[in-house]
Amino acid sequence: MDINEIARMAGVSRATVSRYLNDGYVSEEKRHMIKKVIDETGYVPSQRAQTLRTGKTKLVGVIIPKISSDSVSRMVQGMTKLFRENGYQIILANTDNDAKAEVDYIKLFSGRNKVDGIILIATVFSAAHIRALEACSIPTVVLGQKLEGQSCVFQDDFHALYEITLSALQHGSKPAFLGVREDDVSAGHQRHEGFMAACKELDIRIPQKNVILGGKFSVDAGYNMTEELIESGADVDTIVCATDNIAFGAITCLREYGRRVPEDVQVTGVGDGTLSQVVSPTLTTVHHYYRESGLEAAKILVDAMNGGTTIAREVRMGYEVRRRRSTR
Repeated sequence: MDINEIARMAGVSRATVSRYLNDGYVSEEKRHMIKKVIDETGYVPSQRAQTLRTGKTKLVGVIIPKISSDSVSRMVQGMTKLFRENGYQIILANTDNDAKAEVDYIKLFSGRNKVDGIILIATVFSAAHIRALEACSIPTVVLGQKLEGQSCVFQDDFHALYEITLSALQHGSKPAFLGVREDDVSAGHQRHEGFMAACKELDIRIPQKNVILGGKFSVDAGYNMTEELIESGADVDTIVCATDNIAFGAITCLREYGRRVPEDVQVTGVGDGTLSQVVSPTLTTVHHYYRESGLEAAKILVDAMNGGTTIAREVRMGYEVRRRRSTR
């Protein structure tokens, strides 16, 4: 079954069928006849032929840092429906936080007739990342980080941590911070800076041993950093964590050391994943609109792929502090 047979069965020209398949003008009567034949035969146009004809693959490359991440899954969920509604399919590339693999995928996807656009869910940027993005000849959107000169959708991590720290310290005065790597500007540097700004606002001096950075986005990292905090003799009544997973690890460690949450030590997180509402005690955390940020990134990319503006656009998402039982 090919386009010539569809044309013969519908009683129209081959050119008319081609226009129908490529969303060109076709009269309602002929459109109805062609659709009827396609529905009855189950005909699917050759993707390769369409690519050769239009130069479009109708594919989008989405580069992700970790497939098991709750925030990443919500971002991908947010973009999937919009891409599908616009006739695009996703190729998902999981890098397991390998920066070189991210650069390799950018180069692979931007090669001739690979994909029509790229979304990079970013964590860190190396010089190689910048060079690859600048050399990219197809529309690209960075999700999760702000990058000058690139269309990007990112979270307001500084103000989110500033606000949740102020909230927790309404009932505490000896805070600690458990963070991730600082070269991750959003989750690392910005969240750390937001915490420090809130403490400065309250005129609270933070001992060096009360700030532990460089942890991974994991429960184990939260446990280990909390254990390090306790064994250092730090005097702490509030632990502000850079992620929910770190907070889950902190709560587990505190319990094993005989500390009550929140009576002895308050704990806060960032992310508001499903587990934050079912752990005991339920977790006070920052709700980032990850699903909506995925949708916004997809909107920007679809517009660019369809010939819209080439001017770089920046979207900073809102957030919400959700107080639960891990704080007083």
